[in-house]
Amino acid sequence: MLPQQDNIKIGMIGLGYVGLPLAVEFGKIIPIVGFDVSAKRINELKAGKDSSLEVEKKNISHASQLTFTSNTQDLADCNVYIIAVPTPIDNHNRPDLTALKHASHTVGFVLSEGNVVIYESTVYPGATEEICIPLLEQSSGLSFNKDFFAGYSPERINPGDKDRQVANILKVTAGSTVEAADFVDALYKRVIAAGTYKASSIKVAEAAKVIENTQRDVNIGLINELTQIFNLLGIDTEEVLEAAGTKWNFLPFRPGLVGGHCIGVDPFYLVHKAREVGYTPTIIPASRALNDRMGQYVAQRVIRLMAQRRNSIVDAKILILGLTFKENCPDLRNTRVMDIIAELKVYHAMISVYDPWVDQEQALRAYGIQLEQTLTDNTFDAIIIAVAHDEFRAMGIEKIKSLGKPSAVIFDTKYLFSADKTDGRL
Repeated sequence: MLPQQDNIKIGMIGLGYVGLPLAVEFGKIIPIVGFDVSAKRINELKAGKDSSLEVEKKNISHASQLTFTSNTQDLADCNVYIIAVPTPIDNHNRPDLTALKHASHTVGFVLSEGNVVIYESTVYPGATEEICIPLLEQSSGLSFNKDFFAGYSPERINPGDKDRQVANILKVTAGSTVEAADFVDALYKRVIAAGTYKASSIKVAEAAKVIENTQRDVNIGLINELTQIFNLLGIDTEEVLEAAGTKWNFLPFRPGLVGGHCIGVDPFYLVHKAREVGYTPTIIPASRALNDRMGQYVAQRVIRLMAQRRNSIVDAKILILGLTFKENCPDLRNTRVMDIIAELKVYHAMISVYDPWVDQEQALRAYGIQLEQTLTDNTFDAIIIAVAHDEFRAMGIEKIKSLGKPSAVIFDTKYLFSADKTDGRL
């Protein structure tokens, strides 16, 4: 028997970019226990601080029915569990479901009859029922769709976006039975003002999520290829895109680095499953490979521009403005700015990185990078604008130029400034 909507207590497993905003929304109207394996994360949330900057302190305090814990036993009296943990890839670009498996075991140990387990983590079609459900059964001793039920509602969080937050982004929902699907949909409707879309099955919902980012990856891959062609032809890519954009159905994609926990990762999940069922994708992995080479391409463009000015790359001081995977957020996951840095270091350049959004300790721990805290004029041989933080736009091109030596190369990967103000851009 499924829980009644007026008698629900939720256990939220994972309090990162996805889990915390959703837990806060539910915590305004429903008792919810926020669980995370990181005691440090739990302590900061108890103090009302979110280091990801996705949720403000006042919003956490408004979630009066939300409590935080790293103790599994505090989940035991919940009857709905939502799992929102990372699903990255390994060093060979294969799905890494370690956190998802651990979370499933954790929930399985406290699962009771009539409970519902909802997954939000991005996976390939079939993963929830093929990987996660057996773990729940194994740990709980209960039978799927008899003693407990499952749902899937893929996350659509856009880190750093203050206009599109969890409550005003339409939510796809699905369930393991007709009744479970109705239950999951009704539950999310209580907090998602934008509404819900009930998919016909968990597999359909999983597939819908994974192709959202695969589609974007392929489209950006096309533009990244075009920008390399246009550069060889001596044409400014932005001018071409603006001209083409006058047609009503031209898609407004721009070239750039493709990182983060979604676009640069999710396509590999679909490729993995496709190969598992005997199909060898061509367009998707080709786009992935092309996009993953863009950091190297940017570095090579800068090296060529420096050579044209007879500036040596060896021991050159190069400033990278921005380290996060996107603008106006502190998220460092899978940032492709590191590809630019790695390529420049091959030529023994001396790299400085400045990013006002990033925690110094986190950058050091994640990538071994000691961030610059202050910048001095007339210092750098090249400056690469890698991330479009508002602070860099506000800094202005003249201030950025002043940081460089008279012959310094200024390269803009994000179109922050017009082509005539820089020495090169994508």
